[in-house]
Amino acid sequence: MDKERLIDDYGREIRSLRFSLTRRCNLNCIYCHSEGEKREESVTGEISAEVVVEIARVASVYFDIRKIKFSGGEPLMRDDLVEIVQGMRDFEDDISATTNGVLLSKYAAELADAGLDRVNVSLDSLKEERYDFITSSRNNLPKVIEGIYSAIDARLTPLKLNMVLLKGINEDEIVSMVDFVRECNKRGGGEMAILQLIELIPSFNHKPLQGSRDRGAESHTMLNYKADFYELEDELKSKASAIKTRELQRRKKYFVDGVEVEVVHPIDNTAFCANCSRLRITSEGKIKTCLLRDDNLVPIESVDEKHIINRLKLAVKYREPFFHTST
Repeated sequence: MDKERLIDDYGREIRSLRFSLTRRCNLNCIYCHSEGEKREESVTGEISAEVVVEIARVASVYFDIRKIKFSGGEPLMRDDLVEIVQGMRDFEDDISATTNGVLLSKYAAELADAGLDRVNVSLDSLKEERYDFITSSRNNLPKVIEGIYSAIDARLTPLKLNMVLLKGINEDEIVSMVDFVRECNKRGGGEMAILQLIELIPSFNHKPLQGSRDRGAESHTMLNYKADFYELEDELKSKASAIKTRELQRRKKYFVDGVEVEVVHPIDNTAFCANCSRLRITSEGKIKTCLLRDDNLVPIESVDEKHIINRLKLAVKYREPFFHTST
């Protein structure tokens, strides 16, 4: 018997859940959008492991949603992440996490044993001074590199390296990053890693940068660091031996010197909204229908099965594309 599907009024079926497990983070990246949550607000409590697992179970059993991603904040700061992964492994097809990698070397093997399939690791620069500036931290880059190697050794692959391109800061490191991915592939003996070049989403960060030392923080906002992705793709196209397109979001994959480079270009790309298949769950246990909206959150207030079913259905009724034409 076919399961009921969660389909919104725009014909978009929900096929994955993204859990923001915590607002806590051990870095403070200058471009961070905190999964659309407001980091400056006080945290009243984090979603429990029990609630996370039960939401995932209900979504899988009743609506055939069998793809999960964990994010944060930094999800590895949850000391029960292994427990969460183990709790949902039996009814999920794909479980992944997005991490800054600082704690990854410590937990990679244990998470792999628990059933985590793969990780995305944020790595915006291979130069320590730049990395420190972007992350507002010190001495963490070596830990991240070690974490990436540990994840490859544990086969949390394909590992995606997320590089947010920042104009005037790290645009000149794409070649170095491609070389690093090639090194990761060699370490794992195959296609272990993918480079994702991610367009800055500036709408969360119009305030002047803080703590940027010699970069004129008071006169700069994140808009000043938005790279030209059309120019970037033209350059990748000229160097690629092959190009593939992920049709749902019109994402291009460029194969450059044996390395897969995927371009994540959401701004002015209405296909991102038109084909969105994800519901987000905030760190406080509320269903979030869109990364860019927080005016229609749906709280989940118990682990009662019927309650979760009804809340998931209600959230889907609230969904509409952020980029769309009003009539």
